[in-house]
Amino acid sequence: MSGSVNKVILVGNLGRDPETRRTGAGDPVVSFSLATTESWRDKASGERKDRTEWHNIVIFNENLGKIAEQYCKKGSKVYLEGQLQTREYTDRDGNQRKTTEVVLQRFRGELTLLDSRGRGESFDADRAGGVEASNSSGFGRASPMERRPAAAGGGGGRVADMIDDDIPF
Repeated sequence: MSGSVNKVILVGNLGRDPETRRTGAGDPVVSFSLATTESWRDKASGERKDRTEWHNIVIFNENLGKIAEQYCKKGSKVYLEGQLQTREYTDRDGNQRKTTEVVLQRFRGELTLLDSRGRGESFDADRAGGVEASNSSGFGRASPMERRPAAAGGGGGRVADMIDDDIPF
């Protein structure tokens, strides 16, 4: 099999407010933790059990970073798409460490706010301006059928309203 895929899709809650830092070139980097929780009922005891996984999220896309800063707070529910990346660093004690993060690159990734505060707004880094917003309640991009109809009145409207009924044939 040729090629490979590195794509992560997560739905979860922020574990902390987004934090912004700057690279040496002055580009913003936004990071936060995201919790995903799996729930099930124990067959033996009938007791409800949960397991929470924590994910480190890093956003290099300036527009998605601004959205995360403005609208995301600790506890916010989000849908995101990114890639797994592992990097090495030296901690404060001089020890070599590795960490694996979900990264939303400069021209890739998606962040959708799922809270009522966010009203399901989707922000997609692949669009021309870097960000596209839609008011769909589902995940990802809104289809053309979900968009609001044009306002009544001047311009736009149904095709039948644009046809001239006085045409003699």
